[in-house]
Amino acid sequence: QVQLVESGGGLVQAGESLRLSCEASGRMLNMHTTGWFRQAPGKEREFVGCITWNGANTSYADSVKGRFTISKNYAKNTVYLQMNSLKPEDTAVYYCAKSRLYGDQTYQWIGDFDYWGQGTQVTVSS
Repeated sequence: QVQLVESGGGLVQAGESLRLSCEASGRMLNMHTTGWFRQAPGKEREFVGCITWNGANTSYADSVKGRFTISKNYAKNTVYLQMNSLKPEDTAVYYCAKSRLYGDQTYQWIGDFDYWGQGTQVTVSS
């Protein structure tokens, strides 16, 4: 069974940066697309971005485009979410997830992902 563990969340001020990590057991992230989602209190979980297994393709939500960057380290089987110029509206629990299908396609729909981490809290103060 795949296990995903997020880390790197915390409390920062607006304009600062954070880097989240998503470490997977086994080598599944080297075959599947990894997605990042977030959920703010009282809101639905929303797509943030994703990266294909080979790192060749990425996709981002319009709200984070130009500020967030996803990358991966194959040797460590870890995917990163670099978040710059953070805003208070970025405050949420951030989750990483593995796509159901393997290949080099990007996905944005929650239903396209089958394994999820436990989430890490990101709080941005104004």
